[in-house]
Amino acid sequence: MHCYFNGDIIPVEQASVKINDLALLRGYGLFDYFRTYNGVPFEWDGYWARFTRSAEVLRLPVALTQAQTADVLAELYKLADKPDIAYRFVLTGGYSPDSVSVVQPNFLIIAENLPKDNPEGRYRGIKVLPFEFVRDLPELKSTNYLHMIRLAAEMKSQGAADLLYHKDGEVSELTRSNFFIFKGDTLITPDQNILHGITRRVVLELAKKDFKVEIRPLKVEELEEADEAFTTSTTKWVMPVVQIGRQIVGDGKPGVRTLKLLEQFEELVTGYGLVKA
Repeated sequence: MHCYFNGDIIPVEQASVKINDLALLRGYGLFDYFRTYNGVPFEWDGYWARFTRSAEVLRLPVALTQAQTADVLAELYKLADKPDIAYRFVLTGGYSPDSVSVVQPNFLIIAENLPKDNPEGRYRGIKVLPFEFVRDLPELKSTNYLHMIRLAAEMKSQGAADLLYHKDGEVSELTRSNFFIFKGDTLITPDQNILHGITRRVVLELAKKDFKVEIRPLKVEELEEADEAFTTSTTKWVMPVVQIGRQIVGDGKPGVRTLKLLEQFEELVTGYGLVKA
């Protein structure tokens, strides 16, 4: 596979950064991640807008325009020679003479093979562990995944797939995805201390056709009242959550409303970018 690195498209194995990059020294960097369907980048405008907003928050200039970046994506897709691929954007603080100052960010776009699908998880559901934490600057995708990696062994030992963040009595998100519950036919998702996921936005639009939608603070105690729960992301799609810590959600199986949204999302992405006659 190939990548774009500061103006050049090169094989991934040839790309490297120096040891005085602020992403390494200070964890100062951000990323984004999305994929193609039928060769077309999914919700490209939304991902670009989020990426550039994140860059503005960290005060890191982006060297390319959206149109120039789209040309890079097209070239990387052509070189990959696969039906579909994923793209990982990485923008670092760049090489710093004093380990603090930003001089020139490093901009990396990596073409990646798609991760292995988890159809069993989508129809069996996953377990998550509650964890008291709110990310710094949760509106952006920083490169800091300290707790997810630090607690990976504990999650595995408990048969959990992820952590569910909460703080001061309010639920926010999972480490890499957004969170929802159903109370009857009402869909509820947090509005604070979250990354505003693109898949989240798409699923909310699908849900509005059939369900009442509430985007608001979600209290921890409301989890006990949930009939269904699920999480959304680029790789998870609509993934049922059937257990939160020791609590079984609903009857412990993926709910019919969640599965309906999964079916609708799958139908949307299956035909994404295809021209209808």
